[in-house]
Amino acid sequence: MTNDKAPAAIAAADVPPRTKPSNYPEPFAGRMARRQKRALGDFFGLTNFGVNLTRIAPGGESALMHTHSKQDELVYVLEGEAVLATPSGETRLSAGMCAGFPARGEAHHILNRGDRDVVILEIGDRPEGDEGSYPQDDIQAVMGADGKWRFARKDGTPY
Repeated sequence: MTNDKAPAAIAAADVPPRTKPSNYPEPFAGRMARRQKRALGDFFGLTNFGVNLTRIAPGGESALMHTHSKQDELVYVLEGEAVLATPSGETRLSAGMCAGFPARGEAHHILNRGDRDVVILEIGDRPEGDEGSYPQDDIQAVMGADGKWRFARKDGTPY
């Protein structure tokens, strides 16, 4: 969503949250019900990289465990305590900590196992032809020419 009349500056919390909590198809979309994203990059019309202010309620997760074929990602914890989960293990993250994920790196996602909201800033570039891999779930994703994700099962059957 590009806002052609976006101000030069705004409080991040004043950017409206996405109206749809997730682009994932069911049964995965429901897992994102405890996540709220404010697409800061889209609000300002940024096309080379994305920035999301993401609030994860207790019991929620940032995304399915995933990795990108071309996209680099960085997550910065603004508030609360979270768990960075990867196939190699788990790392506790607290406010002021950050984690980076190079393209084709280890799969990851952020979990909120606490009793307070976690707020993170997610930053990633938007390379053409990026693909998402999900080691724990029967889903794969390909970024279309229109900038929208296309989801299918791992055998190629569309959702």
